Amino acid sequence: MIIGYARTSTTDQIAGLEAQLRDLSAAGAEKVFQEQVSSIAHRAQLEAAIEFSREGDMLVVCKLDRLARSITALVQIVEQLERKKVSLRILNLGIDTSTPTGRLMLTLLGGIGQFEREIMLERQREGIAKAQREGKYRGRAPTALSKSDDVAKLAANGVSKQDIALRLGISRASVYRVLASQGATFG
Repeated sequence: MIIGYARTSTTDQIAGLEAQLRDLSAAGAEKVFQEQVSSIAHRAQLEAAIEFSREGDMLVVCKLDRLARSITALVQIVEQLERKKVSLRILNLGIDTSTPTGRLMLTLLGGIGQFEREIMLERQREGIAKAQREGKYRGRAPTALSKSDDVAKLAANGVSKQDIALRLGISRASVYRVLASQGATFG
């Protein structure tokens, strides 16, 4: 069975997800798992796709960076697939891990991809540091602070911290920080 996996980092990338779904369908994917999460976040649908796969199946992705952003993550995924005797196919690179050449190319390209990402992040950090020195960069506005009034109202109405976090789309730690900054005590 050919199993497809599609991922975008944010919900704003609808067109990118739709394009992946079209390409996976054209590649013969009989079942497709999709999600919109960062590659470094918990990817429940990727885990589900791997769990769903059986010996002789093939997991298909459109691009290598949709599957993994680091060589460590890539190796872990490939090892999981190999243990299940499931091959991996990456459409835009023409890589198929059911062949020795495909496995070699995947390892090489995964390493290059990680190198490129690390260089990009290094340049980004340098750019941010320069902008901060010049007084042009302040970082993003804290999300939770803008919702502190809502946090306080919900807490005053007896809503649990976990439910506040879920309702407002912030972390539970942010709820505690906001309440602590307002002098709330926890017990």
